[in-house]
Amino acid sequence: MKWYLKVVKENYANFQGRARRKEYWMFLLFNIIFLVLAMVLDNVFGIAFEGIGYGPVYLVYALAVLVPGLAVAVRRLHDIGKSGWMILIGLIPLIGAIWLIVLYVTEGEKGENQYGPDPKAVPEAA
Repeated sequence: MKWYLKVVKENYANFQGRARRKEYWMFLLFNIIFLVLAMVLDNVFGIAFEGIGYGPVYLVYALAVLVPGLAVAVRRLHDIGKSGWMILIGLIPLIGAIWLIVLYVTEGEKGENQYGPDPKAVPEAA
């Protein structure tokens, strides 16, 4: 949960620097959990849109985490030495998404790169 909060609170719109694999994947995991919960709330309250399965609670949450989600994805690409603009490769049907997943699971560059210091080398605050 601390990784999710780090992305949302400390780095809400921070597209500079680098993000570890753990930071990216833990944010993604909690984001999916919260999206499913929002979808369930929409259905429990009966406010889900017909035929879609989600409603306003889901949409508000999704819009709220759009910017931090993009920011952590860009910082993750920076960690492997790629430009944040590489995120646009995901627009290529099927192959783009597969290639982005490969990039997101790739271990980051050791030591400092053009985007900043190695996040694994920086001691974490407890």
